[in-house]
Amino acid sequence: MNRPVQALTAGSAELSALLLRVADGDTAAFQTFYDRTSAKLFGVILRILNERQESEDVLQDVYLSIWRKAATFDPSKASPITWAATIARNRAIDRLRARPPRAHVPVEAAFDLADDGPAQDAGLLHGDDVRRLTTALASLEPRHAAAIRACYFDGVTYDELATREQVPVGTLKSWVRRGLIRMRGALEGSEA
Repeated sequence: MNRPVQALTAGSAELSALLLRVADGDTAAFQTFYDRTSAKLFGVILRILNERQESEDVLQDVYLSIWRKAATFDPSKASPITWAATIARNRAIDRLRARPPRAHVPVEAAFDLADDGPAQDAGLLHGDDVRRLTTALASLEPRHAAAIRACYFDGVTYDELATREQVPVGTLKSWVRRGLIRMRGALEGSEA
């Protein structure tokens, strides 16, 4: 259990050393610090702003601040990632507060909006299609059903499947063809 704490301490020590070098104007150290911390800081900012483009802009501002303020970092007060995350959080909150107020629109206005999504019954129809297809596949000989699933649902080529099943490609194509013919009959019969 001591091992993760040691790794965390080693990581913090490395980031602290990078910040000391950044304070001296070392651009390579700054690039390394960015590479090791940008994903975390971007996550902090994105969680606050909920807009990717704006979060990317704020992240750029954050690293500009880190470059300028690296000399003020004190490892006795905070870990380097906590220090950087605090800068990111504060910048994101500042940006959030600077946003213009959003217009209040009454909820009743939504009744007049067109809905381009599928109709409610489309999900039911799709579910029924899936059920019918599953039933039709289940009615086939297992090898034929497996071949159809592999070719049409998994994207396996006839050649790959023939090799895997250790049968000639022509035999495999016959399985698929016969299976599809039987499925069509089963599907046409279930429509009646």
